[in-house]
Amino acid sequence: MRIINFNANGIRSAARKGFFEWLEHQSADVVCIQETKAQIHQLDDEIFHPRGYECFYFDAQKKGYSGVALYSKKSPEHVIMGMGIEEFDTEGRYLEARYGGLSVISVYLPSGSSGDHRQEVKWRFLDAFMPELQKRHSDGRQYVYCGDWNIAHKPIDLRNWRSNQKNSGFLPEERAWLDRLYDEVGWVDTFRAVNPNPDEYTWWSNRGQARANNVGWRLDYQIATPLLSSSVRQASVHRDDHFSDHAPVIMDYDWPF
Repeated sequence: MRIINFNANGIRSAARKGFFEWLEHQSADVVCIQETKAQIHQLDDEIFHPRGYECFYFDAQKKGYSGVALYSKKSPEHVIMGMGIEEFDTEGRYLEARYGGLSVISVYLPSGSSGDHRQEVKWRFLDAFMPELQKRHSDGRQYVYCGDWNIAHKPIDLRNWRSNQKNSGFLPEERAWLDRLYDEVGWVDTFRAVNPNPDEYTWWSNRGQARANNVGWRLDYQIATPLLSSSVRQASVHRDDHFSDHAPVIMDYDWPF
């Protein structure tokens, strides 16, 4: 089973930059996209409904903002749009596809980088999300949450970690939230389960030569239940093409789909 997750920073922009042509050759079973920045009525072109996939979009109410998508080669038995929390569902941050005992989720956590108000939204999201993750960890299903988590976990996950310890995305409290998720609750960062290498970033600032010099952050994850994570065979970040300020994460699981 191959799953790709990608923050498009505008799916129409990513399309113009060749994302869908690249995707045709990736043999992905599920594709999870974040930050579509579009309403479904703006995505009538067939390019946004790749052949061979069932395509689902969950848009933000605000035009040109947030939004998630999920493409699946297999027809899901059930699709859940939203977390059931109005504050976050109006921003289009959660889309889940269920296949038997497996759930694949496209999730886009809030960023707090634009100011204190948005950081408070991020804290509320994290506070609401943790109990759900605790409950699901032991409910007998297998889950993989794919998307932009807007947190770099450890110094290995961003180049300039010393100068970013007071910035949203690398705050001690955010990193401690991930510590708890992994070490106490028992979820697994599947990428790090098989790829311990440094400089494996998924986002770069558009300022200066950040991408050219690989001065980036690893913000995009596939976080899974332990049994599913134990089936990971390989993980990579596709950095050769610039579809967005983020790069696609490609994960292969030895798991039936």
